[in-house]
Amino acid sequence: MSDSTLSALVTHDGQHLAVQDWWLPPGAPARGVVLLVHGLGEYAGRYDLLANKLNAWGFAVRGYDQYGHGESAGLPGGLPTDNRLLEDLAEVLDDTRRRMAVDVPLIVLGHSLGGLVAARLVSLQMRPVQALVLSSPALDAGMNMLQKAMVALLPKLTPDLRVGNGLNPDFLSHDPQVVAAYQADRLVHDRISARLARFIAQAGPATLAAAPGWTVPTLLLYAGDDHLVNPAGSRRFAELAPANVVGSQCFEALYHEIFNEWDAAPVFAALRRWLDQRF
Repeated sequence: MSDSTLSALVTHDGQHLAVQDWWLPPGAPARGVVLLVHGLGEYAGRYDLLANKLNAWGFAVRGYDQYGHGESAGLPGGLPTDNRLLEDLAEVLDDTRRRMAVDVPLIVLGHSLGGLVAARLVSLQMRPVQALVLSSPALDAGMNMLQKAMVALLPKLTPDLRVGNGLNPDFLSHDPQVVAAYQADRLVHDRISARLARFIAQAGPATLAAAPGWTVPTLLLYAGDDHLVNPAGSRRFAELAPANVVGSQCFEALYHEIFNEWDAAPVFAALRRWLDQRF
């Protein structure tokens, strides 16, 4: 297992984002830098297994806790402005670029909410990245009609109202140890604000609308038995995007956290194969 270090990035408005770096051994050349963007209610430190795999393949890894998550600023699940998560990702990318050699590729890997944030940033061309990996992205949050009506109304009335996010930890992974660790983790929360729910509800369809013109090389890996986001969103993205730009693979029997599943070996193999072909 490789070591990681924690630091803080101060954003343009003085807020702190917790940043975690998984370094390569001294003197080892980096094939690229992978920036991890985590999902709803969790934080970067839960990606230690994935980061260590990437390190072993020759990639330096950086992750950060999104606003309102982990050790970063903000109330759990809170979101002060509609574009906060996108702006924070842009600032982390800028900071990461400054620390990299100019010829080293920068790859963003986003899971669930993090996949949606990363894909939306790419669709808006807010920052250039060499490649994108999406893990069970929240392109379709699977909201019913009542939830959609509430998301349309509540942000106008009480945008900072925070409620339970409704995610059932039992459907994270078939591995009971993963579920138990998640439930015992003090940095995991189950909160979501009305404004954050609206961001998710709007950013998914907007990203799908941009898929036909996609130009950034992208690997889409998603769970077929996902009970936390609707896999139909990933399938639709793969259908709409240019096949020579976006590669996709569905793991039909897996739950939401495909890298933390009981049989994640095929998922890691697909990721490594795609990275090896490009970097």
